[in-house]
Amino acid sequence: MDYKKYLVECGKRMINSGLTVETWGNISVRDPKTGLIYLTPSGMQYDIIEPEDIVVMDEELHTVEGKRKPTIEYGMHIGIMNKRRDVNAIIHTHPIDSQVFACLHKDIPPVIDEAAQLLGGIVKCAEYALPGTDELADNVIEALGDGAACLMANHGAVCAGKDMDTAFRVCTVLEMTAKIYHKALLIGEPREIDEDKILFMKDFAANHYGQGK
Repeated sequence: MDYKKYLVECGKRMINSGLTVETWGNISVRDPKTGLIYLTPSGMQYDIIEPEDIVVMDEELHTVEGKRKPTIEYGMHIGIMNKRRDVNAIIHTHPIDSQVFACLHKDIPPVIDEAAQLLGGIVKCAEYALPGTDELADNVIEALGDGAACLMANHGAVCAGKDMDTAFRVCTVLEMTAKIYHKALLIGEPREIDEDKILFMKDFAANHYGQGK
């Protein structure tokens, strides 16, 4: 696969999905064969990024290819992938409803089946730290844990997956859950799905749902 071209296409997909605005947010994908990590460049409009603008780094944060500066959150992306060998794609977004809870420093519980199946239970909000810092990377890694998503206080969201399609599904489900949870809070007290049901649905979605499983 041409990961540079693929990441360019993913950047356009992100901006066209309304998951972020302007140059904010960032994306990475790991080639599981080489271990190299492909990252979007810092501060460039997603609709003008070309394959040669993509930055390739190794697990030790060394630039292997590319003349552009990588996203300032490269330490966070690589740190997550170093800790989570099951993660090969990460999308950092600035979606409106998820950011509402990020500004409140409030976790998003699994209040709908889709969240239970895909997000891994409670979506925690990482403690605030300045963008691009090691502190922020550490806070996000801790909040993400073994789940699929976390919030970044006063900032945005981080969604992870075994591949890019999965990471995009996580983004979509997280924002949908945030929107529904927000509306439910206006009416009453939303009820979370029980832990044993969450575990059942996670297993069902991963190993039984769909064709060929």
